[in-house]
Amino acid sequence: MPASPTSRDLRLDFFRGLALIFIFIDHIPENILSYFTLEAFGFFDAAEVFIFISGFTAALVYGRRLVEKGVIYATAQVLRRAWQLYVAHVFLFVIFIAEVSYTVTTFNNPMYNEEMRVADFLDEPHVAVIQALLLQFQPTFLDILPLYILMLVIFPVVLIGMQRHPLLVLLPSAALYIVVQISGIVVPAYPEGHVWYFNPLAWQFLFVSAALLGHARIRGQTRLPFARVLYPAAAVIFAAAFLIKLSWTIHGVWDAFPGVLLKQLWPINKNNLSPLRLVPFYALVVLVALRVPREAQFLQSTAARPLVLCGQQSLEIFCLGIILSVLAHFILTEYGGGVWMQLAANAAGITVMFLTAAMLAWYKMVDRMPPLRTVAAPGRPSDGIAK
Repeated sequence: MPASPTSRDLRLDFFRGLALIFIFIDHIPENILSYFTLEAFGFFDAAEVFIFISGFTAALVYGRRLVEKGVIYATAQVLRRAWQLYVAHVFLFVIFIAEVSYTVTTFNNPMYNEEMRVADFLDEPHVAVIQALLLQFQPTFLDILPLYILMLVIFPVVLIGMQRHPLLVLLPSAALYIVVQISGIVVPAYPEGHVWYFNPLAWQFLFVSAALLGHARIRGQTRLPFARVLYPAAAVIFAAAFLIKLSWTIHGVWDAFPGVLLKQLWPINKNNLSPLRLVPFYALVVLVALRVPREAQFLQSTAARPLVLCGQQSLEIFCLGIILSVLAHFILTEYGGGVWMQLAANAAGITVMFLTAAMLAWYKMVDRMPPLRTVAAPGRPSDGIAK
């Protein structure tokens, strides 16, 4: 039986969970497993997956709130979620700074301060803290949550615009994206001379376009239009990008192997979300939408369950993954980064993420369960207690 439009789409949870694992792996420098993530085979990486699914699910969740309870309530819900992300980001920032500073002191290795971009915090902490609270100070690995927070802050306007007509949102978003690609405008960050790693003026297009697809789902449009044309075009684009990037990956390991179009295409700008990243990514979205149905059996399998749970507890697992990836980097650097040590560090980190997601899911499930028995009123014995 086909899933109802309002039932949970486990594809979103599964691929978001997979993206979180890839983010953990990719954040460990010179990690052998990074040769098996999206970054090794595509012009894009897990960041696009994370932002796309975030925009898509935001439209699903808050679009329904808008229809059911009105604009004010939907706006309050969006801003409440943005606040939750902001608080999580602040806590993550504090833990990250403490983790790096402790490692620097313990191993007497100031290199980490520069590598993790916390030296500016140590030079003028009173300024850096304020800049961090303003989302302007973004140490290494702490740059995607500020983008997500900003996208949610402006999302009520996007939500209202989508309800009136999708083009009211799509056209300005696309125009801004094109302007960024042509002019190269950026958003400055702290300290002076730095910019937002994920330029929100460009990455907003991925978030907004994903939200429009989610909005189409709410309106009952569950089938991809022009599928007969889109599928072969997407397959060709994705296959071409896959083969080119694979040649680059092999070339990086074996210099004699030619990197196809390496000189002509490199570097592919991630900060401003180059079209060379965006187009192949959307080709993959089309392929997944057409070839992986919502009822796919593997989504219900035991093997997929840990990834689904990670996707459902995405905020907590993302923050945990950042802390664990930095910890793994320090351990591998100080105690040896051989293949077996790398595999052990990856296995340990992923296991902790899986177990944490399972624990959070269990806790939330129990919290939603009805009480086993009612609490007795004062002066009256409850049922099941001897009188």
